[in-house]
Amino acid sequence: MNIGTRITTAAALSIGLVALTGCTAAENSAALENGDEKDVSIAVFNGWDEAVATSVLWESILADKGYDVTLDYADPAPVFAGLAAGDYDATLDVWLPFTHKSYLDEYGDDIVELGAWNNEGKNAIAVNADAPIDSLAELAENADLFGNKIVGIEPGAGLTMATEERVIPTYGLEDMEYVTSSTSAMLTELTSATKAGENIAVTLWEPHWAYGEFALKNLEDPEGALGAVETIHAYASTDFSDTHPTAAGWLSDFEMDLDTLYSLEKVLFVDYDGDDYAPIVEKWIDDNQEYVDGLTS
Repeated sequence: MNIGTRITTAAALSIGLVALTGCTAAENSAALENGDEKDVSIAVFNGWDEAVATSVLWESILADKGYDVTLDYADPAPVFAGLAAGDYDATLDVWLPFTHKSYLDEYGDDIVELGAWNNEGKNAIAVNADAPIDSLAELAENADLFGNKIVGIEPGAGLTMATEERVIPTYGLEDMEYVTSSTSAMLTELTSATKAGENIAVTLWEPHWAYGEFALKNLEDPEGALGAVETIHAYASTDFSDTHPTAAGWLSDFEMDLDTLYSLEKVLFVDYDGDDYAPIVEKWIDDNQEYVDGLTS
């Protein structure tokens, strides 16, 4: 499986060139026949595979329509700051009303919601399906069965903050080690524990392809510390609808259910071990042409 992410510096280079020439982005960006500026930058959260999957899908769709698309990978905090500053045009993986609330509180007046594309998001503490507990309320007294450890993801993630600020104090998990590093590191530990037949507790979220790859169950959250079901939104810079009215309209109408998303994630991250996603997503588009055509109709 692929548990890595790509990092591109194209946006930073282009910003440097703009500064050197003294020209604005609008002056450098050619216009398409539909009136949109040709250049589009999409910011992608590091380690968030639904963000990667939907972003590489839209990269392919927009490129086919004549756009020059740059994907820039970063953690949530710089993505929101960059979007508010106009350094990025859009991002596709904003979770509301819980996960990214703090970022919307800070940057919400300087960015624009385009639309919600999925309403089935859910944060969780997941364990192996045959683990001897079913609820977060049972985890503290059985911590030794999980190596006294919860394996987390990126330190700046909303799920990380929810775990630190709500889950751990609510369920008395302060004596457990909470390890945060990256999504790829968490998946590596999950893979190792699964192969060894060991219990493991990880922070995870649906939709994620790991639920199809591993035998997992979400621990019940009777106190609601992780929040309820969330919606996943596309957000844009304040001028995106002016500079890219057609693309903004497409992203505003974008919808993808879990089955479709899992199908895309499977070919990208489970069946394929690499990071050159272009030919993989193009094949997926060929196999799902009617759905993809509907995204820009």
